[in-house]
Amino acid sequence: MPLPSTMRFVDLPRFGAPDAMTIASGPLPVPGEGQILVKTEAVGVNRPDVAQRQGAYPPPKDASPILGLELSGEVVAIGPGVTGYAIGDKVCGLANGGAYAEYCLLPAGQALPFPKGYDAVKAAALPETFFTVWANLFQMAGLTEGESVLIHGGSSGIGTTAIQLAKAFGATVYATAGSADKCDACVKLGAAKAINYRTEDFAEVIKAETAGQGVDVVLDMIGAAYFEKNIASLAKDGCLSIIAFLGGSMAEKVNLTPIMVKRLTVTGSTMRPRTAEEKRAIRDDLLSQVWPLLEAGSVSPVIDKVYAFEDVVEAHRRMETSAHIGKIMLKL
Repeated sequence: MPLPSTMRFVDLPRFGAPDAMTIASGPLPVPGEGQILVKTEAVGVNRPDVAQRQGAYPPPKDASPILGLELSGEVVAIGPGVTGYAIGDKVCGLANGGAYAEYCLLPAGQALPFPKGYDAVKAAALPETFFTVWANLFQMAGLTEGESVLIHGGSSGIGTTAIQLAKAFGATVYATAGSADKCDACVKLGAAKAINYRTEDFAEVIKAETAGQGVDVVLDMIGAAYFEKNIASLAKDGCLSIIAFLGGSMAEKVNLTPIMVKRLTVTGSTMRPRTAEEKRAIRDDLLSQVWPLLEAGSVSPVIDKVYAFEDVVEAHRRMETSAHIGKIMLKL
């Protein structure tokens, strides 16, 4: 069946609030070297999408300006140099942009098969958080069996993924969240203790829970507002891994002495500027290490709400309330 020449996509004529987005029509993208074209079935809504919509997270020069970083669907065209994929394959993947559309270009090295038994919505809920958590928690911070980790934003898409993966790989997990319901959700997913940051001092709780030792790793998306308490919460030779700055990026008047005294490592990354080779390496790890866990049912994406593609404005409004537990999805 021939492909159409045009597609619908979420247009952003101006930066701003959720209602700046509109549905528009434009030309179908054509896969280049190393790319596959996917007919989109479902899309994940993520914090970077909100930041891009607000004008704070520009796409790389060679990426689509259309919003959206993860999707699932069917391969409908294959670019030069691509092996291992066939027309009709069901894939999910990490896009460099362009997922809020009926068709999306996906680098072949960032595509993964649907885990066995998964539908499009569940598959599309995987790439962004699983790539991010694997890279930052396991590759960079080196979390291993028998260690302990504090995960901030435990009820977010990143948090629900990180809790499950850390637990599955044998770590003791602590998490923070902003309500009793969210804390309950974290415990159900595998956290040994969930801390309500609105009513408790997480650094004090971690100190008490670990008999003053601290945790081996902290996965943080808050940034400056938590920096000093994160450092205080780490054990000797511990690692702070920063993946976002929801609480600011400028830490002032911070006592750096514990970093030296406890031999701490402070690291962090964003996914989008990573090279294709780096993303492929993460993809390969996920396929060998994590896909078997998904297929066995020991790890599973937590889905908060599924919206129709046309209701993208409402989906972004939901994201901005921070009321969600897990992933917010769009279905085409």
